[in-house]
Amino acid sequence: MTRYIIRRLLIAVPVLWGIITLTFIISEIMPGDYVDALVPPGLRLELGVDEAQLQRLRESYGLDKPVVIRYLIWLRELLLHGNLGYSFVTGQPALQEMAQVLPATLQLSVVTILFSLVVGTSLGIVSAIKQYSVLDHLLTLQAFVWISTPGFVFAIIALYLFSLKLPLFPTGGRAPLDGPDNFLVRLHYLALPALVLGFEGLAGHMRYARASLLEALGADYVRTARAKGLPERSVYLGHAFRNSLLPVITIVGLSLPGIIGGSFIIETIFVWPGMGKLGMESVFMRNQPMIMAMNLIGSSMVLFANLLADITYAWADPRIRYE
Repeated sequence: MTRYIIRRLLIAVPVLWGIITLTFIISEIMPGDYVDALVPPGLRLELGVDEAQLQRLRESYGLDKPVVIRYLIWLRELLLHGNLGYSFVTGQPALQEMAQVLPATLQLSVVTILFSLVVGTSLGIVSAIKQYSVLDHLLTLQAFVWISTPGFVFAIIALYLFSLKLPLFPTGGRAPLDGPDNFLVRLHYLALPALVLGFEGLAGHMRYARASLLEALGADYVRTARAKGLPERSVYLGHAFRNSLLPVITIVGLSLPGIIGGSFIIETIFVWPGMGKLGMESVFMRNQPMIMAMNLIGSSMVLFANLLADITYAWADPRIRYE
């Protein structure tokens, strides 16, 4: 297992390099740069800004250097000094600025994953046990609706119904600007964005859990367990369920990129002060150092989650051995 983990970590290095290189290229081919976002072309004549002033601005931010040189400088600072750059907007180190908002995103992501995993897997088990029943058909239909509907549509509907029509949840933010701030208040603000972000993952977990459990129930060891007279509860939970976990573990690992990517839109809609909201602002402002730093951290989190999923395989199925 140790050799396998080390090998996976070594493989992650070129993968991360490829991701950050591709991100740098994409950010370069985007129209405009930070100076264009700071001083829009349509307002330059009105503001009295000439090309010489724009050139001095680009020089102050290092945007006058060739693309290859800027890329090599970024890599040098990252590898030799662990420096992810400085935000064009605030002038703060990108790592420090992300550290301020990362806890909010981790809180939202962890609650979303737990909600979608626990509720989705539970509904999948119920759907498999009640196969072809009315409940099974209703859950299947609901799952297709959740999968097919974009997250921002759920967000708008949820805000309209549960924040405006029925004022059960706040419209946005992580805590009140003036008022009590404790665990229950934070949980109240977290509930709606976490539920909205978790619906799509919930549907996927439900469908995978149902299909995997149905496949396990048809295996020989399940028939043997029933022939020995074991209660149905023991057959479902003690034999079939654990062996049906592998596909569910896989989709949990694969769903993390979708949650992080989906949080960009959801955090913006709910004004959630996390990496998603910061990422959207960085893209709009062409804040390249922040875009690069956030992509590196986000990609590292996804690779770590996939490694954790592989390790969990061995716990779920003792027959799996990593050599």
